Amino acid sequence: MNTRKLLIAVVAAGAALGHAWASAHGAHGEEEKVTPVQIQKLPDFPGKQVIMAVVDYKPGQASAPHSHSGSVLAYVLEGEIVSQLTGQEPVTYKAGEAWYEAPRAGHLVSRNASNVRPAKLLAFVLTDEGGTVKEPLPK
Repeated sequence: MNTRKLLIAVVAAGAALGHAWASAHGAHGEEEKVTPVQIQKLPDFPGKQVIMAVVDYKPGQASAPHSHSGSVLAYVLEGEIVSQLTGQEPVTYKAGEAWYEAPRAGHLVSRNASNVRPAKLLAFVLTDEGGTVKEPLPK
């Protein structure tokens, strides 16, 4: 294969992959960056674990509607996060503020409140060992 054909094939494959990624994540586009900090089994609660993770949102970035299998404690480290759970109004949390999400609560909105600055939160999720942590909400 000559260089031109190889370049065309690589560009076409990249475009197809980009389309598949965007389709899988709907109108929300690229998913937020989640960096696990620690995953710890809890010996005093057999079968349970706590996951601590940093969640980074780019300016204007939002998560697709979802739920978590376990209890979530979230603390805003940087910027502002808009969060809305099923049956509640949207709330904007600033750096230093926190909230709680009950297991399986619908998280309808989770987004960076700013279109120009990044936002970051620290999440603690108490869940079953080996279980799923985040699931998309049915449409």
